Amino acid sequence: MKNVAILGATGAVGREMLKVLEERNFPVGKLKLLASERSVGKLIPFKGQEIAVELADENAFEGMDLVLGAASNELAKRLAPAIVKAGAVFVDNSSAFRMDPDVPLIVPEVNGEDVKNHKGIISNPNCSTIITLTAVNALNKISPIKTMIASTYQAVSGAGAGGPIELMGEVEALSKGEAYENTVFPYQIAYNVIPQIGGESTEGYTTEEMKMQNEGRKIMHLPELLVNCTCIRVPVVRSHSISVTVKTEKPISVEEARNIIAQAPGCKLVDDLPNKVYPMPLDTTDQDLVFVGRIRKDLTDENGLAIWCCGDQVRKGAATNAIQIAELL
Repeated sequence: MKNVAILGATGAVGREMLKVLEERNFPVGKLKLLASERSVGKLIPFKGQEIAVELADENAFEGMDLVLGAASNELAKRLAPAIVKAGAVFVDNSSAFRMDPDVPLIVPEVNGEDVKNHKGIISNPNCSTIITLTAVNALNKISPIKTMIASTYQAVSGAGAGGPIELMGEVEALSKGEAYENTVFPYQIAYNVIPQIGGESTEGYTTEEMKMQNEGRKIMHLPELLVNCTCIRVPVVRSHSISVTVKTEKPISVEEARNIIAQAPGCKLVDDLPNKVYPMPLDTTDQDLVFVGRIRKDLTDENGLAIWCCGDQVRKGAATNAIQIAELL
């Protein structure tokens, strides 16, 4: 049995972590739910019990074996030394330590063996990165991936609990001809798409867009990988979708790609265009597999394949991936 703490237990990802721990029957001994002062004392159910939220501070980790992080970068950085000092392993969902060379960045289906290299902290990758790499990793095992051109279609819940509230509020207001003040997104998201997620990073790309390349290089052990990514917010409540064109060192046929992806851990092949069968956000919500389909040859390069994939960004893109890392530990 392991003593487990969830840092940021009252947020969407923290609550999903609780749900996944229970679903997967993770061997939890003592469980601590940690959050900010305003949530202290709040009762949250787990396996038929009501567990009171405690204050997330430097003194909260004594006796813990594992801390699952679902909090901000700032809080993760502030509390990480106390977690490690207490002897716990910190599996952190924030981006605070992802590019630290001493911190493994793990997608269990891709580089699970890297957990052995941890020094007390393990990072969970970006949600779209997890979904995309789970979908294409089988191809990388046949022939190393050289480049990816990706467009992400990211659900409003990826922006936090306020995202779906704003989308639904706008839809309702517009149906009545009323105004609605948007505060979560820079523009109206209802009946719209917004081609910016994250702040400006480099050469016109955003911070979110550069994660696919920077994190992908580390996870797949491909230091020369080049990724051209455009991240788009779409009026979908849950589950991210990614269109990705993968160029490999050697050509991979469509049939070969379908066969190996169908057998790949964490993937489900959903690819029958004549019968209108392909991955969609509604079908991938509230489960852990990455659905992969629309596999076809890249018409611009004989070494390329075009792929469409969808996955639940709250589960496989965050909570479930963290629990899978805990299971590896």
